[in-house]
Amino acid sequence: MATITTPRLQLSPFKPSDWAFFRSLREDRAIMRYMAAIAPEKETRRLFAIRLAAPHTFVIRSRHEDTPLGDIGLQISAKYREEADIGYTVIPQAQGKGIASEALRAVCDYAFTQTGVKAINAYVLADNAGSVRVLEKMGFVRTQVLEQAYEIDGVRYDDWVYRLECGAGGTAFARPT
Repeated sequence: MATITTPRLQLSPFKPSDWAFFRSLREDRAIMRYMAAIAPEKETRRLFAIRLAAPHTFVIRSRHEDTPLGDIGLQISAKYREEADIGYTVIPQAQGKGIASEALRAVCDYAFTQTGVKAINAYVLADNAGSVRVLEKMGFVRTQVLEQAYEIDGVRYDDWVYRLECGAGGTAFARPT
């Protein structure tokens, strides 16, 4: 599995020692308010096991510190091998510092240059203004509005679908190592 480096970040595959960090992300209400209800630990462990085995899922860290700043993952479609979905999370202390943008650019570049993916889709709640800004700054284009399509803790939200096609997101930025 690849490790991706950028000027400030290192994106590396999940390791068993990342469990405490992953669990803390999934139990943080400030983070989960845009993702899902906080799940029981058994379900969080199941999701972590999937991350450990997934080939294009990374922990985001500063290149100079080992402290995790977030995670980001690319899931290539089994049916349409040239398409993938992407998702990311950044801890509150690292938000607003360009971490999500830098990691997103790096994984999109990796996807387009190393995996054969030609288009990347992202799903974001309409209320998640920070993530919407990150996607739009990267060149993702909103292609669909799914009204009241996503539910978290009994509340329904609009889900926005964004898409980035190969060549639409700028120049190469990161190199897998």
